[in-house]
Amino acid sequence: MQVRAIAKDIGIPPRKMRLVTNAVKGLRVNEALAYLQFMPNAGAKPVSTVVASAAANAENNYNLDPDELYILNIVADDSFRVKRIKARPHGRAGRILRRFCHVTVIVSNDPADAGNRRR
Repeated sequence: MQVRAIAKDIGIPPRKMRLVTNAVKGLRVNEALAYLQFMPNAGAKPVSTVVASAAANAENNYNLDPDELYILNIVADDSFRVKRIKARPHGRAGRILRRFCHVTVIVSNDPADAGNRRR
């Protein structure tokens, strides 16, 4: 069975968040949480929160064992952008884009779904 969790509007750009999500894709949930705990990237904490939430959803809503769960898919999508202006020389203006992202985690306990996971 596939269970998902979503975190929306995280204040980290999706490109930086994908570095973290690609590192844990296909791992067991316990391994991924241990890996994320010691990652130096800023996106590791929000991703670990979403992975733990997906495991909790599977345990509480569907009575699945959290020790048998794999991260089937984890995606960092683009969200809104905050547009600001910074003063530049000669009366010009420079654009500042602050990017945000959504993180979606899908976990599964089915070995058929986890057949393409990383070893």
